[in-house]
This record gives sequence, C-alpha cells and structure tokens, in this order.
Amino acid sequence: MNNLMSGDPNPVPTGIELDVAIVGGGVSGLYTGYRLCTGSFAGGGGPPASIGLFESSGRLGGRLESVVLPGMEIAGELGGMRYMTSQKIATTLIESVFASELQHVDFPMGLDAHRLFYLRTQRFLANSWAAGQESGTPFRTNYELNEGDVGFSPEQLFNKVVYDVLMADPEIARAFGSKMKQASQCSYEINLTSQDWDAIKPVVRYTFAGSPYNGMLVNDMGFWNLLKDQCSQEGYDFLADGGGYYSNTINWNAAEAFENMVGDFTGTDVAYRTIVGGYDRIAGALADHLAEEPRATIWTGARLVRVDRAVGTDRRYSLTIANQSGGAPVQVLANAVVLALPRRSLELLDQDCFLFNDEDSDTPTALADTLPSVLLQPSFKLLMGFEEPWWKGDLGATSGESITDLPMRQCYYFGTDPTDSHSLFLGSYNDMDTVSFWSALQQAQAKLFTPHATALADADAVAALAEFQAPQIMVEEGMKQVRELHGPEPKPIPDPYITYYKDWAEDPFGGGYHAWAAAVPVKEAMPYMRQPLAAESIHVCGEAYSDLQGWIEGAFCVAEHMLQEHFGMEWPAWLEKGYYLGW
Repeated sequence: MNNLMSGDPNPVPTGIELDVAIVGGGVSGLYTGYRLCTGSFAGGGGPPASIGLFESSGRLGGRLESVVLPGMEIAGELGGMRYMTSQKIATTLIESVFASELQHVDFPMGLDAHRLFYLRTQRFLANSWAAGQESGTPFRTNYELNEGDVGFSPEQLFNKVVYDVLMADPEIARAFGSKMKQASQCSYEINLTSQDWDAIKPVVRYTFAGSPYNGMLVNDMGFWNLLKDQCSQEGYDFLADGGGYYSNTINWNAAEAFENMVGDFTGTDVAYRTIVGGYDRIAGALADHLAEEPRATIWTGARLVRVDRAVGTDRRYSLTIANQSGGAPVQVLANAVVLALPRRSLELLDQDCFLFNDEDSDTPTALADTLPSVLLQPSFKLLMGFEEPWWKGDLGATSGESITDLPMRQCYYFGTDPTDSHSLFLGSYNDMDTVSFWSALQQAQAKLFTPHATALADADAVAALAEFQAPQIMVEEGMKQVRELHGPEPKPIPDPYITYYKDWAEDPFGGGYHAWAAAVPVKEAMPYMRQPLAAESIHVCGEAYSDLQGWIEGAFCVAEHMLQEHFGMEWPAWLEKGYYLGW
C-alpha cells in the first residue's frame, strides 16, 4: 500500500530524543502512534511533541502480511485475514475512519454442502451433521463418542460443553440463565455480552460431583482437562481434530476458552469481513497517517536491544537500538516507552536490564515472571497459486475451508480472480504441534519450488518471487495431503505454478497468536501489563496480553485502554460510546 510497509531500512541516527518511543511496527504500535498524533487529551492538553516508532524488520504490519502472487489480483494472507463486525475499533477504522482508502468486503466462509471433512480416513461433507439431525438419524464419525454426544458437529459440541458447565454452577445459572438455552437437541444458544463474560470468567466453578475437578474455578482449569472430563478423550480428539485449530483445545485457560469458542468459532451471529487488496492495508493506512505527522518518525530495520534508566539528562529512559543495516548501536532518549511487542519479542530483549531484573535483589521482576502467563501458539501457512480453480469441480467450492486431521489441517478456497482464471488456494493452515511437521522440511539446503510462467504470469514476475518459494519437498508433501483430503476425482488435481509460505513460530514472533495459561488471574494481568512497573512510564500493549488474542481488535483494545489510562487521552470521537474495551 505504501513504501513504508516493505522497503529499505530507515536507520536511526544518533542524538534522538523523544517524548514517546514506540517499539514495534504491528497494528498496536501503529495505532498507538496514530492516536497520540490525532486524538484529544483530557484537560485540553496537547499531544506529545515528539514520537518515534521503531520496527526491527524492514516491514510494518507485524503479523498482518498480505501478498499478491503474479497472475492474480486477489491478495493472499500469510497472517491475520479477517475481522468480525462485532469488533468495533477494527470495523470503524476500516469502514468509517479510513473508508476513502480501504474497501471492505465480506469474507465468505462457504457453504457446508461444498466443504469437506477428512478425519480418521473418513471423508464427508460439512453438512453431514445437519442432514443427520434433520432426518433423525445422527451422523456418526470414526470417533467413539459418548452416546449423548453422537450426532453433534464440533461447533455444537463445544457449545454443549460451555452450556452444561455454566448452567451447572447455580450462581451463574441464576444470574445469566435467561441468556442461554437449548434450542434443539443439538443446538445451544449462548447470548452473553463481553461484560457478561468478564463477570462470569473469574467466578464460575466446575460443579460436577464425582469429577476430580469438582469445585475448581474454571479459570484454574486447563481446557483439555475440562473437555476430557466432559466428553471423554475420544470426544476431546474429535473436537481437536474437527475444530480445525489445535490451538483452541490445548490446555489453556478454560474460562478464556469458553468466551473464545462462543464468540468466534461457534457463535450464531458471527460475520466476517476483510479488505480488498489485503488485510494488512489497515496497518498501511495507520502507517500512512502516522508518517504524515510532523511530530512523528518511523524507523525500520531498528531493533531494540534494551531499556535502561537515562543518566545525565532530563529524559527518563535510554533505549539501545541496533540498526540492522550495520554500525554501532545508538542510544535514543525518551520520557515514555510503549513496548508494542508479543511475548517472544519481549523475551528477546536483554533480560539484565531493570525491566526484567530487580536491581536490588538480582532476581526476576514481576514483569519477567508475568511474560509466560500467555502461551505461544505456533502457526504456519502455505499459499499456492493455480492456473484454474480445480476445487470448483465435483466439490463445487467457491470459498470457505475444508478440515482434516492430516498435518495440513485446513485449506481455504479463495476462488477465481475476478479479472482472470488464476486462483488462490491456502494449501495448509496449521498450528501447534503440526507446525513442527512442516518446520522439518525447511532445511537450509532444501531445494526451493521452481515457479513457472503461465499465460497470465510472465517469467520475470514469477522469478521475482523465487527466493520466497516453499521448499520443493514441502510443496510435494502438501499436494500429497491436498489430494488425499479431496479424494479421487475424475480430473486429477494439478500442481501449483507458484507458492509462498510463512512460519510464524520463528523469531521474533514465536507464534501466530497467544492464549492465557490456566490459573492466570487474567482480570489482574491485563491491566498490569499496560503499566507493569507502577513508578515507570513503560507500557506493554498488543494482542498477546488481551482478551481477544489472535485478533487485531485485541491489540487495538489494549492500546486504547493504555492511552486513556496512562496518557490522558479522551475517548475517540469516531468510536461508539460505551464500547467495551475489556479489563
């Protein structure tokens, strides 16, 4: 979208002094800078006179990264790819504030009659559960489920678990039971607001006599532990495999998992949208506006090494910045520091500075101890470009995903480019343990896939992406699984003409998204991270320590909370009054 999104490094010169230093060029850092420059301050105060944003790579956007493959206009998403209309900051920025720059469209999820499941070598359409429920003959999979769970789709079974656990707690049932009901044998409606969830999550208890977990706070339980207790290990495997994301069913904070599953994956009113030209254009719009501000400067290829207290100056902090283009590290002075970084990036900073090591006792600070309160969730994507949309054949798919327990886990059909016949396909979208399956195919000496020219993609265009191709062995393995998932067809599935892949487990990200660990008091941890050292003007924001992990809305909400609490900013004029920002 702009030359800031990906370009040559912009080295940091010596002698820089700032009112606010923002570290991290993802959406939380860009949003923080944008709001500081354009928002209003309580008491009639003005914005900081000088703001600097430092991004370690040569690209802005963080875990939003869109690519357009030669021969196409459809953007492929290597990172985040959609937002929900219930997420008001993202929706309003995209559809109102930047409406003249960004064009939003629905993110189609496809029809169940045209999406596949392939689990334990059983291949069936995604509407098989609904068809069984309509006919009165429950659809059976190759999982030995508890008899009362047979015939439920993964989404329905998740909702059943949440409903049963919430309604088993007498206090929760009394206070919120009117907002939950069993609509039919396999359908449960849970209509809780974000405020409702925040009232429920710290106090709901697991109330099942005979269970080893009876009486425990759900917040203190692992989600795997809870699911196994409710559904058996077979039921757990069914939910983990059939849900598409292993990250949903790891042993993370069960109370947070409840809201996550109902609010995103199983809700009845979920509407997804994205941005024409690539989802990372929201980061581009923020970067463009920030770059136009005379009081703000963006430096790329600028890696933060450590933060120290400044000496011999009226500025409070000294940041050691290493320019990736070379040369000795430079010192940047600042009065406030915003670390808009995920967990792994924070861990990569020098840990012997006062942020992470207590100067008096030489022991880890509370901040250092709090970093692991969120779990890293590795994720991996393999994009493929095809000369025609072969999935429109017998399957008839035009959009949406198919799900398997093969290491590829999910594939997405993005249909045909509106201006030609070339088609984009997300050949693998996987997370957690399956990422290591693909990482093993990324040997340093691995031969890369050789893209080839087509009628619509000339040789120079595909050659320009040669260095970004997936290893040949990875493509071959991926296509083997794609063919197994889709089964024998009258017309064989062709090979792609080009690829692109991203492993988010690699540093400095450590994962594609995060999840709160079991037994973490999230209600306390979230505001703590926004100012972890009470006497210091140092703040942490981003998706990792939010209650909307995995979404840019989580990053926006944490940043907005921080700006209002610690920088005296007023509520944005463009944002719906009373929109809930979370704890």
